[in-house]
Amino acid sequence: MSEHRQGAATGPSHRSVELGMAGLMVVFALIVIGGSMRVGYGWAFDGPQAGFFPFYIGLFVLGASLVNFAQGWMDHRDRLFAEWGQLGKVLSVVVPSVGYVALVPWLGIYVASALLIGVFMKWLGRYGWSMVLPIAIGVPVVTFIVFERWFLVPLPKGPIEEWLGF
Repeated sequence: MSEHRQGAATGPSHRSVELGMAGLMVVFALIVIGGSMRVGYGWAFDGPQAGFFPFYIGLFVLGASLVNFAQGWMDHRDRLFAEWGQLGKVLSVVVPSVGYVALVPWLGIYVASALLIGVFMKWLGRYGWSMVLPIAIGVPVVTFIVFERWFLVPLPKGPIEEWLGF
């Protein structure tokens, strides 16, 4: 933001976020296109090669991202995307969720889910332990019974489940 009034809300500009996301999508599209070219993106005797559809989807994403980048570049209005406090609230949900995804391969889905539910309830919900523990433990137990026992759908397990013989 080029001009800041006294007491005005601060945060990233709409233009900077637009340009940043368009740039990231260009990089993503180029990675998809490059990978598709590596595995083959043409038509073989038996049909499309493995990279055929990803290649053209990557081209579409690349084109759309370049259009978004150009529009963001030409937009010189000084608009606020979000205040820093608002982005902090978003990150308070995103960071534990990313941690959850990272922990599932190591701890299994049940332990990671118990931790995520417990963190959200205690940290964001400000619930007491008498409410947090039964729910954080009960939901994964119910999920285990429903998916593993009733539907016979195995979900990722970690060392604790293996130790318990599940």
